[in-house]
Amino acid sequence: MDLELQGALAALCHPLGLGLVGLCIGSFLNVVVHRLPRQMERQWWSEVGHQLGDEDSYRQVLAADPPAEQATLSWRLLKALEALPPMGLARPRSRCPHCSHTIRAHENIPVLSWLLLRGRCSACQASIGLRYPLVEVGCGLLFALIGWRFDAQPVALLWCGFAATLLAASLIDWDTTLLPDSLTLPLLWAGLVAAALGWNLPLEQALWGVVIGYMSLWSVYWFFKLATGKEGMGGGDFKLLAALGAWLGPTMLLPVILGASVLGAIVGLAMKAGGALREGRYVPFGPFLAGAGLVVMLAGSERVLRWMGWA
Repeated sequence: MDLELQGALAALCHPLGLGLVGLCIGSFLNVVVHRLPRQMERQWWSEVGHQLGDEDSYRQVLAADPPAEQATLSWRLLKALEALPPMGLARPRSRCPHCSHTIRAHENIPVLSWLLLRGRCSACQASIGLRYPLVEVGCGLLFALIGWRFDAQPVALLWCGFAATLLAASLIDWDTTLLPDSLTLPLLWAGLVAAALGWNLPLEQALWGVVIGYMSLWSVYWFFKLATGKEGMGGGDFKLLAALGAWLGPTMLLPVILGASVLGAIVGLAMKAGGALREGRYVPFGPFLAGAGLVVMLAGSERVLRWMGWA
């Protein structure tokens, strides 16, 4: 490898370099967390509209007198969706939700812009949530810790992708109680590919991590449903733990589940005591699985095994 390229890679993988990259990635994750659930919702409604009837049936029943109600509703739904402005992760440019002011480049510098604007839109002075800079700082700190944990080696970049995906999935789950397949499944496959290429675990361990991770929560789900008639968690949690198994291996799954359960119970009780958790609502489990997975990754399997008394 060219010496200049080696130097650039070493600087990038240094905790400080990764921390700066993490600030920028955190800014992008704010966009992902805001837009991905809305993209999913549009897709769902589009599928509902198409399932209600195809285009030929619309013409036939709308020509009838009076038109069929089902086709009318589906036609209106699809037309309403078509009228919405396109939404992707890159376009349109970010706007103020209050006045639709387009965020300019100098207003989109991670953390710094929020501080200079004093947490307010430059056009309408509406408040900009504190969570935006907190996500940027949190992602930057995570990336810096990963650079330190992996001694500024190129493999740190791989684990930064792991951490960024978990952070985005956690925030979406917290906001919507949804864990998008578009995040959990690529994370799972990336773990298996990394293992196959020899960048992380042996492939056999990664495969068993996926199987045991998925089946363990799937079994708990069905046991709870058969015993109570209620659903205790969603399928996204199964996929997330399977993805964690692909990256961390089967031996780390029990520490992840135990850590997530303890942390989730503490947060849930605190929210209920403070009145933030109303009757009939629940705290999503995904953020605690992700948080426990990040702790296990940063601590390392040997240290975690000592904590568990297994080594």
